[in-house]
Amino acid sequence: MAERLSLTLPPTMAAFTASSRILPAASRARVSLAYSSPSSSASLSSLKCLGSSPLVSRLFLNQKRSPVARVVSERGLSAAATPKCAASDPDQLRSAREDIKELLKTNFCHPILIRLGWHDAGTYNKNIQEWPQKGGANGSLRFEVELKHAANAGLVNALKLLQPLKDKYSGVTYADLFQLASATAIEEAGGPKIPMKYGRVEVTGPTECPEEGRLPDAGPPSPADHLRDVFYRMGLNDKEIVALSGAHTLGRSRPERSGWGKPETKYTKDGPGAPGGQSWTVQWLKFDNSYFKDIKERRDEDLLVLPTDAVLFEDASFKEYAEKYAEDQETFFKDYAEAHAKLSNLGAKFDPPEGIVINDGPSESAPEKFVAAKYSSGKD
Repeated sequence: MAERLSLTLPPTMAAFTASSRILPAASRARVSLAYSSPSSSASLSSLKCLGSSPLVSRLFLNQKRSPVARVVSERGLSAAATPKCAASDPDQLRSAREDIKELLKTNFCHPILIRLGWHDAGTYNKNIQEWPQKGGANGSLRFEVELKHAANAGLVNALKLLQPLKDKYSGVTYADLFQLASATAIEEAGGPKIPMKYGRVEVTGPTECPEEGRLPDAGPPSPADHLRDVFYRMGLNDKEIVALSGAHTLGRSRPERSGWGKPETKYTKDGPGAPGGQSWTVQWLKFDNSYFKDIKERRDEDLLVLPTDAVLFEDASFKEYAEKYAEDQETFFKDYAEAHAKLSNLGAKFDPPEGIVINDGPSESAPEKFVAAKYSSGKD
């Protein structure tokens, strides 16, 4: 599940690095009312949900967080008196999705955004009933203590890419933003439409982060047993394990982060993004079933095959699905979309309980699909 993509930050991140000037959450919510652009839906929804704006992660604040003062809005309502509202604002979710699409077009960051969503959700333990102790999609990955887990190496770059959107859309929780970015990246890379829902409540502090060790390793002594130990703990089955593994059709592994892969190959030496790493597929920014074909054939030494990849064609139960997906992309897309949506909901606490659906209406035109061949030719 590890995409080791290193990215050069866009100019818009310059303002973000000045973290010492970030205000406490309540003050920031008020400021957003005055300075949100007319084209954004942030102003009205921020007014509705003034009291529910999340606290800024201490990852970006070196100073001690100040107590949140009683904030009075322009309508004279205090934060404490603000009526309860959904965890995330639907209009802001839709607008954030459009901004994510633009981010993908300019930064080619599909793999690392997918990985961010996966690793936030993938800490779920079905045997723990209490929230947020059970882990899952709750936005805890924004805190430094969890970002420092070995399996999350490099994900701070994904968080930095999304932070300007979080600042712009304060009515969207981190938990929703991570999953929105992950699903949108799949779709924009040519993958299936993911049946997502939103409204995830986020954790508020680093003490609510899960302990290290809940995410899968790339090279365990017994790959099949390891995958089952990790994914069965989440409540997933063999079909879902194999389907989700197919997302390695996107991205690269970087040895300086994971200890796996080559420093560069003919497919990665020219980027896009920061050059280098070793990909699982030739067109590593295109979502299709080539991962299964390439793992099965293993004819190209420049394509990565981890022990947890190879086992998909060695274990009898895994092989049944891997063979099917190598032959039938439509079936893979169907099973992947279902598994991705299930993963994104693990451990989540929704407000409202039924979630929020922001599917496109019939009048919305389909987005232009990302054409990976324009950026990853594989030629020397």
